[in-house]
Amino acid sequence: MAIRSLASRRTLAGLKETSSRLLGLRSIQTFTLPDLPYDYSALEPAISGEIMQIHHQKHHQAYVTNYNNALEQLDQAVNKGDASTVVKLQSAIKFNGGGHVNHSIFWKNLAPVKEGGGEPPKGALGGAIDTHFGSLEGLVKKMSAEGAALQGSGWVWLGLDKELKTLVVDTTANQDPLVTKGGSLVPLVGIDVWEHAYYLQYKNVRPEYLKNVWKVINWKYASEVYEKECK
Repeated sequence: MAIRSLASRRTLAGLKETSSRLLGLRSIQTFTLPDLPYDYSALEPAISGEIMQIHHQKHHQAYVTNYNNALEQLDQAVNKGDASTVVKLQSAIKFNGGGHVNHSIFWKNLAPVKEGGGEPPKGALGGAIDTHFGSLEGLVKKMSAEGAALQGSGWVWLGLDKELKTLVVDTTANQDPLVTKGGSLVPLVGIDVWEHAYYLQYKNVRPEYLKNVWKVINWKYASEVYEKECK
């Protein structure tokens, strides 16, 4: 009887362990490519429809796919207690997860001219920009200069430092999100300065791309984020 009871407890424990693993696999968060709120050609002539389609369907999709794959591998490695693989996967998660996060913001940062793209920010954000940078023109000049000077690939950002209640301009390398520069930083406007964001249209002349992208920046979205985060 004791042996039978012990066997039953082992069986039950095994079932619980198997169930936990299965539940763990089912609980993995998967990510999908977000739809754009406008047609690929809607940002022309500032950004061509061909660039937008390739950028969205190929580049962003690749980040999403690779991010999901890395997360699945991470879950398996954690369940196996494979610490070495867990560590190895961190760079892939950061790069592809950052690519997904950054591009999801970027699409919202853009809007067709007929839908308000390029219209100057008003209200609280407009006032904050004047206070910190002298004028919108001053901010555009600073961000464009820093984006053009960024070596290799990366992003140039207008962010809100929630702790200091100030606006900041900063750059991040590769697909690092702005939060990697400080936990209190919230992205308001992020401009992709990877070559895939502009090369088909502007070749290697990044400053020309940075000059024209402001014509389709969605300041309404940036203002909404600013006001929400300042509450």
